[in-house]
Amino acid sequence: MTVKTVTRADLCEAVYQKVGLSRTESATLVEQVLKEITDCLERGETVKLSSFGSFVVRKKGERIGRNPKTGKEVPISPRRVMVFKPSAILKQRINGESENGVVDDTDSH
Repeated sequence: MTVKTVTRADLCEAVYQKVGLSRTESATLVEQVLKEITDCLERGETVKLSSFGSFVVRKKGERIGRNPKTGKEVPISPRRVMVFKPSAILKQRINGESENGVVDDTDSH
């Protein structure tokens, strides 16, 4: 099974094909959406996309880590990390389930 990586260019092309905007307008739209999401996350805001999921910024405090090669303890400075929490609907779609929890095998090979 080959796993495909979807790029910005792929997203722009999908918008172009499905929405009917020009390629330039499609690229601009995709870039604007990604910029808005990025700007919100930089400010520490949660980005919630209905039926898709949430991007959440969390603060991690300072802690002591260990270098796996040497075993030496090293301080890890405080930082912010971003996590993605998929919605229940997205989880169901990924697992091939319908909304009532029944596996939908109509998309099988």
